[in-house]
Amino acid sequence: MILPCIDLMDGKVVQLVQGRHKALEADAPEVMVQRFSAFREIQVIDLDAAMGRGSNEDIVACLASQAAIRVGGGVRSAERAHRLVEQGARKVIVGTAAFNRAGVNRGFLESVAQAIGRERLIVALDSRGGRIVVKGWQEATELSAEEVLSLLEPYCGGFLCTYVDKEGMLSGTDLEWFRRLRRATALELTAAGGITTMDEVRELAGLGINVALGMAIYTGRLSLDELAALDRAS
Repeated sequence: MILPCIDLMDGKVVQLVQGRHKALEADAPEVMVQRFSAFREIQVIDLDAAMGRGSNEDIVACLASQAAIRVGGGVRSAERAHRLVEQGARKVIVGTAAFNRAGVNRGFLESVAQAIGRERLIVALDSRGGRIVVKGWQEATELSAEEVLSLLEPYCGGFLCTYVDKEGMLSGTDLEWFRRLRRATALELTAAGGITTMDEVRELAGLGINVALGMAIYTGRLSLDELAALDRAS
């Protein structure tokens, strides 16, 4: 599956470089969701909520009523996850709250899985320098994606794995990292971060990994028509 990304900040669709620097603003959220209508599913991330500085809840609810979306960013309670599903979100992505000082936050994950169903829960394993990063990618943990996959499997239906080192840089991603992750779990994997060429997209799709795309489509490096055709064929 190919998933175009809508990242929200201050009510606008944006693209960031490595989660820190805003590189561009796109058209209004409702325009972008229509532009991506040929795809089976769209990934929506509320960056303000992820960074703990507000939210774009009304926009997310509006998009969920218009398209098949998976939503992440600032989901820190089972109630919030359940509300997103009630609003129409197909799946819910959790990141920061999935971890605590002891490692995996099992109690939180159990409560979310019970509230929305394990198959709807995606855990974000956003990684920089080999370590999982949280709180809008601003803080690093001591954990690696590879070592926590098996611990997280009982609570979720899949993983969103972002290679933050190359996020938004249009310089390619680390395909070997994604190969290692694919070997480590049979659950759904979605790759993100630095994916720039159709060769990379096809390689990941051939591994049975979903591909979430942002900067490469917003800058026109990748063709939406070609991606949509690949999405339909996969």
